[in-house]
Amino acid sequence: MNARELLDSRNLAKPSPIFDYAAFLDRKTQGGADAGFDPVFMPGFLFDFQGALVEWAVRKGRSALFADCGLGKSPMELVWAENIVRRTNGRVLLLTALAVSAQIIQEAEKFGIQARRSKDGTAYDGITVTNYERLHLFDPADFVGVVCDESSILKNFDSARKAEITIFMRKVPYRLLATATAAPNDYIELGTSSEALGYLGYMDMLNRFFKNDQGNSSTGRGFLGSANRWRFKGHAEQPFWRWVCSWARAVRRPSDLGFDDGSFRLPELREVEHLVEASTLADGMLFALPAAGLQEEREERRRTIRERCEKAASLVADTGKPAVAWCDLNDEGDLLTKMIPGAVQISGKDSDDAKEEKLLAFSAGEFRVLVTKQKIAGFGMNWQHCAHMTDFPSHSYEGYYQKVRRFLRFGQKHPVRVDMITTEGGRGALLNMQRKAAQADEMFSNLVSEMNRELALQRVNHFTQPEKVPAWL
Repeated sequence: MNARELLDSRNLAKPSPIFDYAAFLDRKTQGGADAGFDPVFMPGFLFDFQGALVEWAVRKGRSALFADCGLGKSPMELVWAENIVRRTNGRVLLLTALAVSAQIIQEAEKFGIQARRSKDGTAYDGITVTNYERLHLFDPADFVGVVCDESSILKNFDSARKAEITIFMRKVPYRLLATATAAPNDYIELGTSSEALGYLGYMDMLNRFFKNDQGNSSTGRGFLGSANRWRFKGHAEQPFWRWVCSWARAVRRPSDLGFDDGSFRLPELREVEHLVEASTLADGMLFALPAAGLQEEREERRRTIRERCEKAASLVADTGKPAVAWCDLNDEGDLLTKMIPGAVQISGKDSDDAKEEKLLAFSAGEFRVLVTKQKIAGFGMNWQHCAHMTDFPSHSYEGYYQKVRRFLRFGQKHPVRVDMITTEGGRGALLNMQRKAAQADEMFSNLVSEMNRELALQRVNHFTQPEKVPAWL
């Protein structure tokens, strides 16, 4: 038998399958494939847009919901988890920030969903709620689903803790990330979210959609960080957002999904900048100038602690209403607590239980003024009873956004006042943070635009001609 006859005989013995060209192209897009199921539990207490998001997330199986503060991520997370429990008869672990677990349990009781809080690693039937700090006590083999509430908090953990959470999630079939701020000026976080969900890895994302311009001092569209200067490849920006929307949904208000905003309208945000004068100037300076570089900024912050704290204390004292005085340095927190009568401070030296107790006490209105840092209390807390905060601006837009959104939430009935206190030397940080805010708006607009384009394509099929596979395939 010659080679041609041998080849023909093999082809006859094993006929080639029909080539699905559309499926081939779909695989090349790196879109997240559905790994879920049709919902088995859709309660009536969900708003229409919440129901649409939960339905999509359940069918997806592994997904992210980037829903703004106050849009009801807690009930959506609980309903998603309850669907997993009812379909699989397994357990779901819901991870939250400190003190938020108590709020989640209250939400579950209000909506009639069984959820229990665990501090010692016990995996209860149904939904188990715990804090990120206690994750090491749990075994992923005990769960079929995991929810990360305020998932952007993962950036605040060290690399070991972050890796622990990512590895835990990889071992669980059903996964949900929920956060209000999805990498507002750092698209790399989207890569780590995708990796935790089991889609395109962090480095694979960078290599596919971005180009490394390390050493290029020019600024450009889509740059990530300053050390490794990754920017969008020329053709890749729209495919990038399309890829993100294959596993994530972004919504700032119900109308982003085509629903009526109704009562989901935010109150007025009043941002007031206060420029205080430093009593002492930097060495060798005749007058105050904006700080050049992080080292000068740090020196400026420490040299002006008293002046800035005095201003914050006076602004809080003037209102007589609930307020949060945010700080970044321990010395700032200590001084603010001394200057503001009746203020209670939550600091890093407090135990987790002590932090949680104070956070819940402030939420219940047991004291008027809270002094703390964003990395301690800047995630997940609902403080609609308070509409005033003071802040010492830094370069972190996400930190500022999360601080403001503890108060500026759907359900807040009063205008929210934000007093930003800085010095001439610290104005550079404030301007940089405002620049990042513009980037964040652009990113969210891109996410919403691509999401709506995808939803429109799903609703309407504009193709009228049948597929034609090339003869050579």
